[in-house]
Amino acid sequence: MAEFVYRPVVGAALTMFKALDLKIDTQGSQNIPRSGGAVLVSNHISYLDFIFAGLTALPQKRLVRFMAKDAVFKHRISGPLMRGMKHIPVDRKQGEAAYQQALEALRAGEIVGVFPEATISESFTLKSFKSGAVRLAQEANVPLIPMALWGTQRLWTKGRPRNFKRSHIPVTIRVGEPVEAPADQYAGAISRRLRERVQELLEAAQRSYPVRPKDASDTWWVPAHLGGTAPTAAEVRGTL
Repeated sequence: MAEFVYRPVVGAALTMFKALDLKIDTQGSQNIPRSGGAVLVSNHISYLDFIFAGLTALPQKRLVRFMAKDAVFKHRISGPLMRGMKHIPVDRKQGEAAYQQALEALRAGEIVGVFPEATISESFTLKSFKSGAVRLAQEANVPLIPMALWGTQRLWTKGRPRNFKRSHIPVTIRVGEPVEAPADQYAGAISRRLRERVQELLEAAQRSYPVRPKDASDTWWVPAHLGGTAPTAAEVRGTL
């Protein structure tokens, strides 16, 4: 299938990352299957996560169709690009259409990207997972591929200005081995196992992250439990 939009957008993103001199460290891309459907599952800490998550599939010559809120598809700039890349719009009030579109893509051998936390985690810790990713994998009979991103929040996240300067910011990405999702197993148990695996990958990414905050004013991007000043999950819930 010709990709008249996706590949040029990927090329533009790589050019931008090179201009920003981002230090992207990816491990585990070999865990993404070279063919056949799969559900790619990631934590969510930045507006740019889908771009970095999608890059992990490039070594396997794969493209990822991400599920994203429909407001992104209605934007005058991002909308045509998202539709051209065949991403999947999600209306949170009527999610069945998006679910069916994702299911069809998986059955056609595509990789579908899902952020099961549904929204950006302002605490930069894992929130609870929605069940949709597991249900899709079970119904399509495809594996779940867990992954974790770290450092992307320093570029652009909720409540912070964008940092698109030549900042040399490291971005660490870890992709784990497939998690099977048999149809005869309880989806909740699989979802817990999946979340545990993403948590392990996130902790591995954080441990290997090559920089620490420069000074006391630069601790906003570090979770509270690691000594940073990001709000705790409880504090974030208290603001809703």
